[in-house]
Amino acid sequence: MKLFIFGAIAGAALCILLIYLIKHLRKNNNVKEKFENWILQKRDLKVVAIGGGTGLSTLLRGLKLYTRNITAVVTVADDGGSSGMLREDLGILPPGDIRNCILALADVEPIMERLLQYRFNEGTLKGQNLGNLLIAAVTDIANGFEAGIREISNVLAVTGRVLPVSLEDIHLVAKLEDGTIIHGESKIPDEQIKKKSPIVEISMDKPYCKALPEVIQAIKDADVIVFGPGSLYTSIIPNIIIKEVAQAIGESDAVKVYVCNIMTQPGETTGYSVADHVKAIIKHGGPNLIDLVLVNSTRLPYGLLAKYRLEGSSQVEHTGMEAQKELDIEFIKADLADFSKGLIRHDPQKLAKKIIEIAWDRINSKGLLG
Repeated sequence: MKLFIFGAIAGAALCILLIYLIKHLRKNNNVKEKFENWILQKRDLKVVAIGGGTGLSTLLRGLKLYTRNITAVVTVADDGGSSGMLREDLGILPPGDIRNCILALADVEPIMERLLQYRFNEGTLKGQNLGNLLIAAVTDIANGFEAGIREISNVLAVTGRVLPVSLEDIHLVAKLEDGTIIHGESKIPDEQIKKKSPIVEISMDKPYCKALPEVIQAIKDADVIVFGPGSLYTSIIPNIIIKEVAQAIGESDAVKVYVCNIMTQPGETTGYSVADHVKAIIKHGGPNLIDLVLVNSTRLPYGLLAKYRLEGSSQVEHTGMEAQKELDIEFIKADLADFSKGLIRHDPQKLAKKIIEIAWDRINSKGLLG
């Protein structure tokens, strides 16, 4: 009898709480959004996000609102700027993209993020980034790049983990349509623009490069695998031309999502459509890497697009989307863009929420989650 009374009281309390929440949520969209995020986060999908540059860090800032089980797999082919200098001077792997991903997943005060993103403007340290120097120092103290990343991630209370795709010292090699060969990630865009010849192939100077074992295991365990957004030929494809990585993704039962860039990138994807991006990934990584493609449908201001055109960039055309039948890949349009700061970018929260929603729809329909 007591158990029945207790159950009735608990049930009534739950009903009252739900009624309160429903009424309150109708009045307060912000609270509603937080509640929806909380519900999604409780399910904690295992997500592997693959890429590099600012595109990957943008995605991660949104994903951490919906799941704690995030593995960021980051390219180590960067050889320009501060990363390039440290790579040459100290012989370490490039820390820049790793740093951006750690900060995207970290729980730190704004001043700490500003410090770790600080770049020296003069003196012998001109061009160096403070966060990159910190990673270099901890790499030395911890006796290894991977261990150094782990230590910094612990200090900054990172949600999930950040992994370099490989611990090998690799450099990109690009082949253009006119036969030109370009060595080095940082040289590819400028040389491509100068030659005015499209990129036809990206490879590495170490064709038998080994992936980090933890990366392969994360892919095998994943519920969702996401590529992009980010530079097609210098951030995304460098990860999947590592054969172990492409093979693990191809064999995975995870929901595989490619987030197509909103704008083309001078020196890499000038004139590319959505389908062109997808075909380049398949060409370099093989079949079964992508289940669906997320395409931005947000209307962008004409004035802002005109500004981008002056810099050689244009909106990625949706032409060629009929190729989804040929490729057996679903193309999904969604409102994903943010241009509030005068730059056209993916909105982290819109993007992550859409990915999680789509992933759950796919998982529930296929019964992929035990």
